[in-house]
Amino acid sequence: MERELGWRWRAAAAWWFAVAVGCSLVGSGSAGLLESNPGLAYNFYQKSCPNVDSIVRSVTWAQVAANPALPGRLLRLHFHDCFVQGCDASILLDNAQSEKTAGPNLSVGGYEVIDAIKAQLEQACPGVVSCADIVALAARDAVSYQFKASLWQVETGRRDGPVSLATNTGTLPSPFAGFNVLLQSFANRGLNLTDLVALSGAHTIGKASCSSVTPRLYQGNATSLDPLLDSAYARRLMSSCPNPSPSSSTIDLDATTPLKFDSSYYTNLQNKQGALASDAALTQNAAAAQMVADLTNPIKFYAAFSMSMKKMGRIDVLTGSKGQIRKQCRAVNTS
Repeated sequence: MERELGWRWRAAAAWWFAVAVGCSLVGSGSAGLLESNPGLAYNFYQKSCPNVDSIVRSVTWAQVAANPALPGRLLRLHFHDCFVQGCDASILLDNAQSEKTAGPNLSVGGYEVIDAIKAQLEQACPGVVSCADIVALAARDAVSYQFKASLWQVETGRRDGPVSLATNTGTLPSPFAGFNVLLQSFANRGLNLTDLVALSGAHTIGKASCSSVTPRLYQGNATSLDPLLDSAYARRLMSSCPNPSPSSSTIDLDATTPLKFDSSYYTNLQNKQGALASDAALTQNAAAAQMVADLTNPIKFYAAFSMSMKKMGRIDVLTGSKGQIRKQCRAVNTS
């Protein structure tokens, strides 16, 4: 039964991969693609680094096999990069005031995977593949390890930005945000309601710090449950996040299938089992709540997530002669 289920998951993923590719190409023509994806292309490195996809996939899959938590971390890394100054790998830079040092990014991980991929690509194709593209490809391949088939295509051709400032991270959506604030945050990045609901589905894997959850459980020294939380689920959260909680304490964003990329996140929301206030907020708007209900269907979720990930990957990209191709992802080129 387990083998059959695994086959069904892989078949569904492969089928929706084909559907998503078709939807992105049909009726658009080359002019339409250039207009919607300025400077980006599928197989951008076909001549300059033909093995880029296989190198990224092999390194990523090997690391995910050793650490099943990496898909959630790499997805979050990609999201936090794109929402601050666009998808330019600025989150990777190391300096005293970089994006890494900002509160929302202190729990972001997966940097070591990007470093390992970059090292291999620099051996194969020195100075060719950007760190921004590596972040996008690694996020896709980390999720695809479960299915052994890619759920979405990644356009490439991004270049790396030279600036990383913690003060710029105010554009990241807060885990405490209500629906209208979330919708505006996404709109500011060129994303719509469908993208908000679909991309929130990334919370079907990964973890959140207890500090992101405890305001829904306690008020001062007293228990004060958010009415949008199921009481039994709230007790489970309280057992993992006592008051006060150690700073290192975390909870699974999806308590049902925490390591499986599936549509259970949306079922959890309908059962008042969204871990974050920003998750529960999706049920407080009629249109969003209808989308939540639709995306409990895993096939619909994979399709919607695929389209929105590609759209997110285009946010304020640097292409052509803008930016640079870093030799090391943690530092700008000195010359």
